[in-house]
Amino acid sequence: MIPADSRSIVETIDKTKTGTTKPRHKLQSSGSYDELPQLHFSETCKLYAFYVLMSIGNLFPNITSIVYDRIRHLYQEYPVMHSTSATSTVIRIRQLCTVLLLGSISIVVCTKAVAQRGWIFDCSLTNPAKDRIHLTGASLYNQPASTFGFDFGTVPNAFTGDSCSSTQPFYFSVAARDGNYQVTLVLGSPRASTTTVRAESRRLFVKQMKVAAGRSRQVVFIVNVRTQQIFSPEAPQSTASYPQVRLKQREIGAQDWDNRLTLEFNGDYPSVRSIFIRPIDNVPTIYIAGDSTVVDQAKEPWAAWGQMLPAFFNSKISVANEAESGETIRSFVSERRLAKIMSTIHPGDYLMIQFGHNDQKPGPGYVPADADFKTYLLKYIREARDHGATPILVTPMNRRDFDAGGKILQTLGDYPQAMREVAAQQNVAVIDLNALSKTLFEAMGEAGTLHAFVHFPANSFPNQPLELKDNTHFTDYGAYELARTIVQNIRDQRLSITRYLRLPVSPFNPAHPDPFSDWSLPPSPDFSTTTPYER
Repeated sequence: MIPADSRSIVETIDKTKTGTTKPRHKLQSSGSYDELPQLHFSETCKLYAFYVLMSIGNLFPNITSIVYDRIRHLYQEYPVMHSTSATSTVIRIRQLCTVLLLGSISIVVCTKAVAQRGWIFDCSLTNPAKDRIHLTGASLYNQPASTFGFDFGTVPNAFTGDSCSSTQPFYFSVAARDGNYQVTLVLGSPRASTTTVRAESRRLFVKQMKVAAGRSRQVVFIVNVRTQQIFSPEAPQSTASYPQVRLKQREIGAQDWDNRLTLEFNGDYPSVRSIFIRPIDNVPTIYIAGDSTVVDQAKEPWAAWGQMLPAFFNSKISVANEAESGETIRSFVSERRLAKIMSTIHPGDYLMIQFGHNDQKPGPGYVPADADFKTYLLKYIREARDHGATPILVTPMNRRDFDAGGKILQTLGDYPQAMREVAAQQNVAVIDLNALSKTLFEAMGEAGTLHAFVHFPANSFPNQPLELKDNTHFTDYGAYELARTIVQNIRDQRLSITRYLRLPVSPFNPAHPDPFSDWSLPPSPDFSTTTPYER
């Protein structure tokens, strides 16, 4: 039985992928990770498995026959071993072989079991399990020394029928290090429910999952957690020794950078029965480098395609959206964001790259399309390939700028073409979102795109006295349609990441977008009327 006030954490296993020197999950000395409850095989597992397998060995002695035959040959070859004492020695050696062989098997079994370690939380009050942590209204993350619990001042208002349910959105967090985490949720409650699940800064994973009254549905997905430190295998273990990503003021303390994994439960009576979170090492990761049209937008009504992408991929791959508002292809390097990616990227991973919106703006941050922009594209491609990863270029989508005939005007200059040319020269896949978004926006029409971009009359949101009118940034609907466009193009080109798409994948034609009247996604609680950070 795990004590309710247990505060000992499972140390995350430092695993190194074969042929590389960088761990997927790098330990840090900061934070309160060592406070999470233990929920894994104890050290007695090895001893228990050892005795079990030894018993099997006694029943089936031929298990060690191969090793014993080698000892027997030695016995026959050397006459000195024919003595009584020698015979006794051989018997002992045979017993030792059994111990070594079966002991090795037991260690493998237990090591695999320990690798499955994680944190299991449930809302069961009628039939509590001994290996789980039971959530109540008092399970709060912000308590002193707490490392898990309901967060940001939200708590489910119903703990009935073995479920945590609410008429309002609620958050749940656990302390977490850099790395990927497998999240397994069992959704449902005594009442019918429709639950949307986001993670970190509003990354979409589960969209409007309906569960009938009294039933349950399980969902599994991978969440990437990152911290400011840029880890290096050669650097000392102290986090003070590591360089850091240069965060903007708005990023400090944001959910993408707060040393925890946060889940948002939203919808029509959102309900969850259990939450299982465990670090997972050997899954590929899709890294994304980009600007505010790609980033995990933290507050409504802003959104970008990068935070919608996880909803389209299965539990065998992770999406690490490292994009940030205001970035150019050059500032992304100078702020050490590319270095952060390269410190964790591995063979078999992917790097999606989209820039251009800020690069074209006059001033000190200007990056010429035919010169420095192409040079930096080559740098990103080279570094990704040097790490065994696959680069994918994404041309910047169009702005909402129509001519008199209802056609989209090209406002991105030579940047989309520069990406196409570099992709062709370097034999890199390119998702031509610039061309695809032109088709998508023209199909929506000038009036229809008002729903895809941030256009809202005054007082649509709390503390919004003025009209919101932005022709660059997207709503949830616009971001989701762009993500669908990208996913369809991945399928059309038969890129290698197609095999990781969540099935079934509905076909999508940007010339026939989803009607806005059919669109529904519950908004997150936090709102902001401030335009996303620009250069």
